[in-house]
Amino acid sequence: MQAVSLRAENSGSLRQELAGHAVAAGLRPLQLLMQAPSLLFLVALTAMLLRHPDVQFYAVDRIAFGLLVLGVVGRAVVLRQRVFVTEKATWPMLGLTILAVASVAGQAFDNETWSLIAAKFIVPFALFHLAALVFTEEKFLRQFEFFALVVLAYLSFTAIAFLVGATGLIFPRFILDASLGYHVDRARGPLLQAVANGISLNLLGLLAIHAFRRRSMRGLKAVLLIASVPLAILATMTRAVWLSFAATMIVLMVRSPSRCVRRACLGLVLTAGVALVVVLNFPELRAGLAERLEERGPVEFRKAVYTGGWQMFLERPLTGWGVNQMPTELARHVSGYRQRVLYPHNTYLELLVEHGLVGLALYAWLMWEVWRLGRGAIPRSERHGFLDRQFHNLWPILLGVYWVNAALVVMNYQFVNGLLFTMAGMLAAQQRRAAQQRLAAI
Repeated sequence: MQAVSLRAENSGSLRQELAGHAVAAGLRPLQLLMQAPSLLFLVALTAMLLRHPDVQFYAVDRIAFGLLVLGVVGRAVVLRQRVFVTEKATWPMLGLTILAVASVAGQAFDNETWSLIAAKFIVPFALFHLAALVFTEEKFLRQFEFFALVVLAYLSFTAIAFLVGATGLIFPRFILDASLGYHVDRARGPLLQAVANGISLNLLGLLAIHAFRRRSMRGLKAVLLIASVPLAILATMTRAVWLSFAATMIVLMVRSPSRCVRRACLGLVLTAGVALVVVLNFPELRAGLAERLEERGPVEFRKAVYTGGWQMFLERPLTGWGVNQMPTELARHVSGYRQRVLYPHNTYLELLVEHGLVGLALYAWLMWEVWRLGRGAIPRSERHGFLDRQFHNLWPILLGVYWVNAALVVMNYQFVNGLLFTMAGMLAAQQRRAAQQRLAAI
């Protein structure tokens, strides 16, 4: 009997041991996700950059985003951190998200509409709060800085390759597909829209100048990378992008107390001038440039669309028309164009039409709170890090690039929104660390 009992106990312990090994093996992938949250974050941003909504590729950006949420939240639970910390910017972001979701509640599921809601509201909202949990140490911030420089190099290379006709070097190949996106005749990058590509180049170019000032990027590679930005901006063949970039350089030269930054800006301006002279020496490029400068069609089109959008707003000034209703309704309010679908090409007008005065007020509140993040305190240990005082001075310029271009295109680009709100989340987390440091010193 004792032998039988002993065998039963051994069998039971063996089953428990096997079950334990099975559970450990099942949790191993989750453990791997938790070990490198910053790299997981950057992979998700990369997926958002390289996967356009029109490209059928298994929604890899959604998969990467889901894994990011799972890994970061799981890590926070294991480390007993607060998973969700509200900021002042949280409330207008939450309000806009609720307005957007409520406007489609009860309707049949539409993948395009929900993709727009995710790109404009849900993903930026999540990345803002996840960034505050992930980028808590200088080594993680340096990883983000390196990522920004690599992406800038890729976008610049792709744009310049398009400008000189070296299309065989462009990756991914869907960038060249005329049936996808807009502006197939310009350097539009994986975002498939020249203005969105220009915004990304402008924002990342500012981060490159910041890295050059911090000496985290030096030598010939720094010179080549920064010098490539004006060429890439020129390759977008978009007047709004050119003017935005020129204004950015002027403001940065005037505002920056750093002599190194002013020299870098001057170098960019000179590079842009040299690039323009070179382009003018090639007949095809010169003809394309002249055509873009003389083209009046887009200006007249925008005037008509803005007039029609304003009429739509006057019809429903408080409640708005709802998410993704504007393109089809706008075509009925604009005369002289036969398209069945028209786009507003203006983030503020779209907010006003889709969500009324309430939506625009929430957005203005959000942008105010995001701007105020750059005025926060800096912990003593971080005064020479990535989020130093110079970055705080750079923050209004980064926002200015976003705001100006938002008047020329609808900001429904996940990567652009994700990039901006990731940096906002970093600043929010730094602000909390500074407050904790002050409390500890009392």
